[in-house]
Amino acid sequence: MCGICGWVDWEEDLTCQKQIVEVMSRTLSSRGPDAAGTWLSPRAAIAHRRLVVVDPVGGGQPMIRNRGDRKYVITYNGELYNTPDLQRELAARGYSFQGYSDTEALLFAFMEWGPDCLERLNGIFAFAVWDEGEESLFLARDRLGVKPLFYTRRGSAFLFASELKALLAHPLVEPAVDAEGLAEVFLMGPGRTPGHGVFRGIEELKPGYWLRYDRQGTTVRRYWALESRPHTDDFKTTTAKVRWLLEDTVERQLVADVPVCTLLSGGIDSSAVTAFATAFFRRKGRGPVRTYSVDYVGNENHFQPTEFEPSADGPWAQRMAAYLGTEHRVVRIGVAELADALTLAVHARDLPGMADVDASLYLFSRAIKMRDTVALSGEAADEIFGGYPWFRREEDIWTTTFPWMRNLEVKVGLLSPEVARYIRPQEYISARYQEALAEVPRLSGEDPYAARLREISYLSITRFMPVLLDRKDRMSMAFGLEVRVPYCDHRLVEYVWNIPWAMKFYNQTEKAVLRHALHGVLPDEVLRRRKSPYPKTHNPAYTAIVRERLCRILDDPCSPLRPLLNLSAVRALTTAGGGVGNIPWFGQLMTGPQLMAYLIQVDVWLRAYRIVIR
Repeated sequence: MCGICGWVDWEEDLTCQKQIVEVMSRTLSSRGPDAAGTWLSPRAAIAHRRLVVVDPVGGGQPMIRNRGDRKYVITYNGELYNTPDLQRELAARGYSFQGYSDTEALLFAFMEWGPDCLERLNGIFAFAVWDEGEESLFLARDRLGVKPLFYTRRGSAFLFASELKALLAHPLVEPAVDAEGLAEVFLMGPGRTPGHGVFRGIEELKPGYWLRYDRQGTTVRRYWALESRPHTDDFKTTTAKVRWLLEDTVERQLVADVPVCTLLSGGIDSSAVTAFATAFFRRKGRGPVRTYSVDYVGNENHFQPTEFEPSADGPWAQRMAAYLGTEHRVVRIGVAELADALTLAVHARDLPGMADVDASLYLFSRAIKMRDTVALSGEAADEIFGGYPWFRREEDIWTTTFPWMRNLEVKVGLLSPEVARYIRPQEYISARYQEALAEVPRLSGEDPYAARLREISYLSITRFMPVLLDRKDRMSMAFGLEVRVPYCDHRLVEYVWNIPWAMKFYNQTEKAVLRHALHGVLPDEVLRRRKSPYPKTHNPAYTAIVRERLCRILDDPCSPLRPLLNLSAVRALTTAGGGVGNIPWFGQLMTGPQLMAYLIQVDVWLRAYRIVIR
């Protein structure tokens, strides 16, 4: 992908501010290591960092095109999978293309249809278009939020960027957090409420929204949302359509002028993507698909199956690689480098994240980038098809909060009484949960159980999935690796959203529709395999390392984290997991060692970003 940033100001002459804009841009260099560009006018400064994937010569940015006496400038991060369709329609309307990049197709589409162009796009994107004639800025983000976009107002300045670090590089932006920011870190974390930038005054453009900024002010509009309607297809028709949609999506996402690979865990999600990619490569006469999986030194000796992680990926990934004839590589990560990468992952995400789950993906992405530039991943299938434990565990289904946030009382107990009073944990979590429930598109006449599973699905897609998409984007783009997520194709998401739960859980089988759709594509034993998440290390040596590092933080009088904690409770956490046990406090993977690692990441974040608490 790429990195984008910019600055609009009605008072400053931005032709004199190139240095500041380029400092902002340089923070995004890992997102776009191949080229950089800046465009300046008195009122707008637009910058771009490019990762070359399609049209190396004709896709440079910022891209400028004229229509009559109107000048348009675009900076764009993303990939459109229906570029040829757009090009044909726009050419018929008189547009003349200078290259074959999706950037030019997107800019022409905006010039022709304005905000309505978004309804025609199939892809992942975050982009900005400056209309020099109208002196207006247009920002937009893809429907599911695969690509990031943040913005802030500071006096007469309006700033936007792919990542928080670029905004923080501007001298007007202070790295301050208030009660809401602390609540996001300590309560919602490693998740984040949509639209919240954590830092004071920084907002995120939500998925499926556009924003216009001009002299009259800021306008924000939603252009896409899930809609609930009766599903009229029978089971056979439903599974056939799911298969067609997924295969079509995978094939569209294999287009690139650079090497493409897939991430293969041996589960049904990544195996399906790899199987369709393999079939496409064979039809096109291309060599074998390169596939990658991740594992940890010592995991073969320490892995213990649980309800949340029923089987290890290693043997399954090897089995699928052999079955499909891929060129497979296993990236093995040691516990010391995993612990060291906790710090690097914070700098990549700009926030504390999923601890070693982030850190391992960071190291995994680094290894993949040595050979490949684009990867396809199985992310989002569990949110879309209902594969997580909270879709079937009764205690999770009927919980009165986000079902992946367990043991909240343990997290709250780690905070100092002063911090707890400041952020009001129960009130904050309840407000965020009720806010999410109020958004759910209801289906009239649905029985209470099915209606509750619709709520769980909506919560998973709009509140849990963004955590994983953020993680995937930041950790991969830290090395200029573009990861595409076929299960986030909006056509597939819209169709599966309305499949009734009785079909999704047919014969009491998780993700039954997807499993049946893939008959003949994957081996039966893979189709029967229970959901197992992205792997984590089970090596006790890792737990010992993070315990020791957290204890050093607790003993350090200069630690900015220390005053925020209930020290006796955190010290208890460092002994036998502090009562967290094997029930994850977030998602499926984050138990005691990950809670200690998360606190280490918070300390890193507070120090490295020089956080000011207001």
